[in-house]
Amino acid sequence: MKRKLNILAGDKALWVIFILMSIISLVAVYSTIGYSAITEFHTTPRTMFVKHLGVVVLGFVLIIGLSRVNYRYFSKMSLFGYIISLILVIVVAIMQTRWIRIPGVPSFQPSEFAKMVLMIFLARNIAINRDKLDESSTFWILLGTIVLVCAFVVGENLSTALLIFLAGYILLFFGGVNRRMWWRGFAAFAILGLVAFVVIYFFGDKMDLFRSSTWGHRLQAWLHPNPNELNQENMARMAVARGGFTGNGIGTTIHGRLMTQAHNDFIYAIIIEEVGMLGAIVIFLLYALFYFRCIRIANACKGLFGSLSVAGIGTVIFLQAFINMAVAVGVLPVTGQTLPFISYGGSSYVFLAMGVAVIQSVAIDNKKQRLAAQPQPSQMDAPAEEASVPTNK
Repeated sequence: MKRKLNILAGDKALWVIFILMSIISLVAVYSTIGYSAITEFHTTPRTMFVKHLGVVVLGFVLIIGLSRVNYRYFSKMSLFGYIISLILVIVVAIMQTRWIRIPGVPSFQPSEFAKMVLMIFLARNIAINRDKLDESSTFWILLGTIVLVCAFVVGENLSTALLIFLAGYILLFFGGVNRRMWWRGFAAFAILGLVAFVVIYFFGDKMDLFRSSTWGHRLQAWLHPNPNELNQENMARMAVARGGFTGNGIGTTIHGRLMTQAHNDFIYAIIIEEVGMLGAIVIFLLYALFYFRCIRIANACKGLFGSLSVAGIGTVIFLQAFINMAVAVGVLPVTGQTLPFISYGGSSYVFLAMGVAVIQSVAIDNKKQRLAAQPQPSQMDAPAEEASVPTNK
């Protein structure tokens, strides 16, 4: 009897969440892409929407295809991936840009690739050093793996560097490193972050260090917004206020047709304008459920590498979603982080989809392990009348 092909193999709840997010994404992008398509990309909204649809379909294909690969293979490839990602972030740091543009190849952000690869590489190193996790030297080596990437990302993309560092540091906690070292490091980095916040706020405009002027302006605009200035942040706040609790209806956005980043950084604000805080809560719950399922898959995995890979990737996706939503409603300053699987598709969408493929690969392996552990029927389990039938010699 032929086995039925299961296209959406893995964790069914994750598939349902991803499909719902994809539907939300297509509707939201179609509603918000017009202004940017005409003024920024000099094309038609339909062309941009079709391109986004292609990226969404590519995301599905990548998850379906890569999830069939045994997740242990990603451990073997993670060192190579880490080296490649490190080379790429060094290149863009030297070029003082965020993008790699190669003729004939779609442009992409190496930092998006790096944050996925780092979680897998870090999981691999923790698994290899599982017997030495209580040693301080192991803690510093693992921390250095994170800091090395962040050091070359921070100049042009501070928010992504902070996201990578925070997710990686949380993964060290999940991995079971020396708790005393971890908490000391947490306190030290919190103090360092507070000092950096104060310095950038007061002196960012006066320093000529990377994009310090932009960082300082964003902090000042966040803490002391000018209601008379027609900028992205204010229009996002107006969109949220206009949406209220139930929204004004899908496709009725006003502010989304005036913003250049309505389809990316501030798509959550436009969703609130159209479907209200009720819809916003549903979206937040989708991400929370996504992370919960990741933790369930991680806990069910017998291998430390697979468990930590899922936990790390899930943490990245949830943190990025939380940051984007917090920015859209004015809780955090502008960061430039997209809303995973809902914002307009690009390199972030593709690399995050690859991350989901790794999660589903672990989920598929978990299911195989459970089935293998189940007792198999044997001759001893045969009915008494069958067991007593004599055999011809």
